[in-house]
Amino acid sequence: MAIEVSINGEHATIPLEKPTVLELLAQQNVDSPEMVSVQLNGKILRKVELERTTVSAGDTIEFLYFMGGG
Repeated sequence: MAIEVSINGEHATIPLEKPTVLELLAQQNVDSPEMVSVQLNGKILRKVELERTTVSAGDTIEFLYFMGGG
C-alpha cells in the first residue's frame, strides 16, 4: 500500500505504508543522507531519530541540503 506525502513542496507517492525517514531517504535516492537534515511536519529531526521515526500519509517532509563555501 502506498501513501501520499509532500516532499520539498512536491506531491509524492511513496510505495511503502509506514516507512522510516531513513527508508524514505533511500527510496528517494538521496545522495549522502548523512549530509542532509530532515524536517518532518515543521520539526527538524536529529540524526538518531531518522531510523525510528515513521512517515505517515499527509506528512510534509523537507530535505535540507547544506553547502559549504566562502
